[in-house]
Amino acid sequence: MSKTTWIKTIEVLSGKKLDATINIRGWIYRTRSSGNIVFMTIRDITGVLQATVKKGNLPDNEFEDAKKALIESSIELKGTIKEDKRAPGGYELQVTNIHVVNFAEPFPIVKDQSPEFLLDQRHLWIRSRKLASILKIRSTLVGAIHQFFRERGFYEFDAPILQPSQCEGGSTLFEVKYYNDKTYLSQSWQLYAEAGIFSLEKIYNMGPTFRAEKSKTSRHLSEFWMAEMEAAWMDLYDIVEIGKDEIRFILKQVLKNNKNELELLNQDYNKLKQISESDFPTITYTEALKILNEKENMNIKWGKDLRTLEENKLADHFKTPVVVTHYPVEIMAFYKPRDKKDPKTALCFDMIAPEGYGEIIGGSQRSLDIKDMTERLEAMGEKVENYEWYFDLRKFGSVPHAGYGLGVERTVAWICGIDNIKDTIPFPRTLLRFRP
Repeated sequence: MSKTTWIKTIEVLSGKKLDATINIRGWIYRTRSSGNIVFMTIRDITGVLQATVKKGNLPDNEFEDAKKALIESSIELKGTIKEDKRAPGGYELQVTNIHVVNFAEPFPIVKDQSPEFLLDQRHLWIRSRKLASILKIRSTLVGAIHQFFRERGFYEFDAPILQPSQCEGGSTLFEVKYYNDKTYLSQSWQLYAEAGIFSLEKIYNMGPTFRAEKSKTSRHLSEFWMAEMEAAWMDLYDIVEIGKDEIRFILKQVLKNNKNELELLNQDYNKLKQISESDFPTITYTEALKILNEKENMNIKWGKDLRTLEENKLADHFKTPVVVTHYPVEIMAFYKPRDKKDPKTALCFDMIAPEGYGEIIGGSQRSLDIKDMTERLEAMGEKVENYEWYFDLRKFGSVPHAGYGLGVERTVAWICGIDNIKDTIPFPRTLLRFRP
């Protein structure tokens, strides 16, 4: 066929010349026939368009092909654009030529099928307009992260996915056979990033992360993506502000590029716009407990980590993400240092999204105290000798440094306003699912 037209450009084209003859290509999204006419809805990556195929307006064999073509058949069409306020987008294509590239078999996905069935058919279900919209927003988010850090002088730094030791807790490690030895899938790039900052000072990374958490909740994946940063000469308060700036930047890029997708997902554009222009509050863990105990009538003892329930209740008190700092040292990873002003707390933070989406960023200043880290690793039952290379970073020109990780899927879920994190990634991996 001649040069094809994206569906989203048809309104602009029609405004200039309503009876324009165009070529489009895509897949049949909906179809029905009635005697000598076939009504189709065609989709491409930019949108949907109603197409009307009438017998007599095109060769007989092409009309018969139009009647036979089922949902998800790939198709090329030529026709004239006409205004039709009843049609999606307000226009329809009156078809004069049709070429069915591939006649699809009966599509297995129909209305009102179970989430598990849709996950079994994920290779086909990602064609849905909902998932396509989410994946477009995800693409914008990932691009925004790269842009955010590169504009601020950060270098992209890749760490190994196969790692010999844990970073976030040995109980959630995925073990991998490595020739005649064993290693583990990465829980984070962080330990290697701390080596990288002595070379490049300010670095960031986008990569897959693996946690063998035996959780079936709508907020957990076994394989997910983290956008992480690490920087020399920065402390906790520096990275908290960078994290806030990053979220606001991401939101503005999504609002700029994905208004149609947000509308399709029934997400409130103006609400997100207001958040993107707001300051995010920072409170301490102790202040968070005071809110929960006094305003939510909870009884959370100091030293207990915040569960999903507590994070959700806390988020109800804020219309924007909220940063919580200074969690108890005893429940934090070995590399999170004690605050000298209050040694029972760590120089760390979580950013919690509103509306029950939980933690979307977690980070800390990094400990420089080899003795303290050694004691904490021993208390965890870890082999300290596995971390000697990491301790070397404190022996050769060490400087204050800090970093954080942003959970891509949780952030996408929050921005899209969707219930289940499984829909934020093309092929989710969970406790019970590793296929297709």
